[in-house]
Amino acid sequence: METRDRLNELARNLYWTWEPDFEHIFNDLDPQLWMSLNRNPIALMARLPSQYIDEQLRTSTLGATVTRAYYTLRDYLEQEHTWGSHYVRSLRVNPVAYFSAEFGLHGSLPIYSGGLGVLAGDHLKAASDLDVPIVGVGMLYAQGYFRQSLDTSGWQQEQYSTVDLAQLPLEPALNEEHEPVRVIVEGAPGERIHVRVWLARVGRARLLLLDTNVDGNSDEVRKLTANLYGGDHRMRIRQELVLGVGGMRALHAMGIRPGVLHLNEGHSTFAVLELARTLQERDGQSFENIREIAAGMTVFTTHTPVPAGHDRFEPPLVEENLGTLREQLGLSSDDFMALGRVNPDDHDEPFCMTVLGLRMSRARNAVSYIHGRVSRAMWRDVWPHRDPENIPIGHITNGVHIGTWLAPEMDRLYRRWLGVDWEQRMHDPLIWEQIDAVDPEELWELNEMLRRRELEYIRQLVRRQFEARGMEDPATQFGVPLLNDGALTIGAARRFARYKRADLLFFDEGRLDALVNHPTRPVQIIYAGKAHPRDDEGKGLIQKIYEASCKPRFAGKVVFVEDYDMELARHIVQGVDVWLNTPRRPLEACGTSGMKAVLNGALNLSVLDGWWAEAFDGSNGFAIGSGSEHSDWRHQNQVDLGAAFDALEREVVPIFYNRDADGVPREWLRRQKNALRTLAWRFSSHRMVAEYVKNCYIPAAGVTTSSFPMSEIPSREGYF
Repeated sequence: METRDRLNELARNLYWTWEPDFEHIFNDLDPQLWMSLNRNPIALMARLPSQYIDEQLRTSTLGATVTRAYYTLRDYLEQEHTWGSHYVRSLRVNPVAYFSAEFGLHGSLPIYSGGLGVLAGDHLKAASDLDVPIVGVGMLYAQGYFRQSLDTSGWQQEQYSTVDLAQLPLEPALNEEHEPVRVIVEGAPGERIHVRVWLARVGRARLLLLDTNVDGNSDEVRKLTANLYGGDHRMRIRQELVLGVGGMRALHAMGIRPGVLHLNEGHSTFAVLELARTLQERDGQSFENIREIAAGMTVFTTHTPVPAGHDRFEPPLVEENLGTLREQLGLSSDDFMALGRVNPDDHDEPFCMTVLGLRMSRARNAVSYIHGRVSRAMWRDVWPHRDPENIPIGHITNGVHIGTWLAPEMDRLYRRWLGVDWEQRMHDPLIWEQIDAVDPEELWELNEMLRRRELEYIRQLVRRQFEARGMEDPATQFGVPLLNDGALTIGAARRFARYKRADLLFFDEGRLDALVNHPTRPVQIIYAGKAHPRDDEGKGLIQKIYEASCKPRFAGKVVFVEDYDMELARHIVQGVDVWLNTPRRPLEACGTSGMKAVLNGALNLSVLDGWWAEAFDGSNGFAIGSGSEHSDWRHQNQVDLGAAFDALEREVVPIFYNRDADGVPREWLRRQKNALRTLAWRFSSHRMVAEYVKNCYIPAAGVTTSSFPMSEIPSREGYF
């Protein structure tokens, strides 16, 4: 194989998104162009002249680097003695089909909006690393999610642009006869929706992406895969019909017969109805006889603790678009609607996708301990004859994919102090006991270097964003520095929704002023995040923070960075000192960003909700309040506001600035090491996927859990 062909192989498997040495290859071809193209290797090679690429491969060391990387990828893909080969061989013939409306794999593949999609991407990557047989099923959004900018008043503006499919790491999915896969989904009466299927390679895993922008479809149908979470209820139910039913048909067209369906949130739950239809067709039995079989194969994960976040559709809309499938299942309209109703006998109740997922699965989970409690309370009426404590919804706490989010410099630190194979052994708590041996001065110097790098990146973005609005950035306008390399730097980046309370500190601007403008112990805060296009309240929160950042007393110390995406997220979590999270408990389902920050040395300052309620032990970060919950949300805000400032003023800031004679904050570093020792091994996506395998996938596939001796897996072999 020619070196150029090997380079193409590297570009077309998304393994490069979590293998730093691979990414350096593309960066070295043209660093400036690489960054301007959102680190997209396919687009990079399309823009560079072939002669130039061939010359670089022939005359520099790049060719040898490409060859080494190619064989590294081949070794990864072909490795025989993997975790999965030991413990999930039963899934090789009938793999897990993982359905999600969005997948966050990399910024250059814009088919995600936020945490749900990034979690799905991390799930696929971890399954690949563990060699768990899995096929993702999602949608190829031609315009992706929106790009965010602010106008001169700070109001969010959304821009959409069509993605060039030729510049994405995709290929046509092929059937068993090596022909491009297209499937048909019956929609409204007489309507046939044609769906083209694309394939993305994610290490060992595969991701199928569904596309309705094809010949034979009406303009309305073509737009079903235009935007993520766009349109009205009619568009949404039709998107979910394509995802669930079209996704199952795509799998079958490729000869893939999944042994397990994992439905990541309610958007894809029509898939289990299509599974039931195929089982009926195969066995010739009624829906009632098949229902338990289909449900037994299905894992349903709910992520949303807010009732408004669950899709609900009125009966006429359901009948219009699902009537054909209903008839194929042999169900009356009332029986079909009952599958998605909390009260099956209430004919006025709309059809809820989450209720369908709960009724048509036997493994159901929330994404943290508290979220499990909230979910059981929220959906207890689905099981009216059960005691509240026996509602069958468990929890598997989310995790993050280490390779995707870890700064290369932190990886080198871990290699030196924990061992070159630390990542293969990171799930053994004993490995992290060695973190105490890390030289404090070395760790502090690394912290400062990562902070400086992040701040320079943020400065460039903020200045460009103000220039695009025809404005001078406030720091320059008022003659102050735009961010201070030595100041305590707080990151606060997330989706802007009211319950997440990104503006909590601005409820008391006087106290915040004293904090950020302290003469010897300054604090600065970096905000980022998007609001849903139809959430004016969320947009108002962004505007509030933007307006504050333009005031003289906050200029240069509080900044809002536009267009939050995975690339910006990586920079922020790798460079801040503190990760701030201020949701109104118990409405944060999990909150994985704080996990990413921990791995890069940051300390969390958070309300005791989601994952942090499980993680905080008093010495591995900081807590806002004591976990109290008040029905009066205004009172809750005041309680948490006071607790947040108390923690900052009495703990966070003094500990950060309390330096020894060498200028090293010893107590801060002690907490940092405690965080790494107690949290790094617990909150990875590898641990998360292993829990799904043990508790959900293997039982759903019909294999007893006794064949999976989790506690007996020897860490010396690189397993859990």
